[in-house]
Amino acid sequence: MKKTKLFVEPAFDFELLGLVSPVKDYKMAWLINKVMDLDLARVDDLQIEFLSAPRMDISQYFLSLPHGYIQLLKNKAINTSQQLAYLIPELRNLDYFLLIQDKTQQTSITAFVDHLAENPLIQSVVRLDVSKLKSKDNLLTY
Repeated sequence: MKKTKLFVEPAFDFELLGLVSPVKDYKMAWLINKVMDLDLARVDDLQIEFLSAPRMDISQYFLSLPHGYIQLLKNKAINTSQQLAYLIPELRNLDYFLLIQDKTQQTSITAFVDHLAENPLIQSVVRLDVSKLKSKDNLLTY
């Protein structure tokens, strides 16, 4: 009997912004809510389990849109072995990731970058290309 293999390529259908800021995650969510007039809310921590490393809990804030979502993820976390771990290890210099998916194209990424960059508590805002990230699978939270 002939075997057939199914290869599934995950869809990274969101825009990704990297943020550098020394503030705590709840204050970052509050800043984004204030600057962009949003309502990001704290949800359960994202739990990522690796085959070769301990489990990692990432704090996340989420806003559901009619045709998409906005999600704030913290890059740095303490894993179950009490060691510092990163959601995207190759981008250790970034503190937060903002994932923006809007299938209606009503959310302007450039407006996010411009408004967030004006805030003095946010040191840097960078638009990232998801396809070039080595650990991009860690961003799949569904």
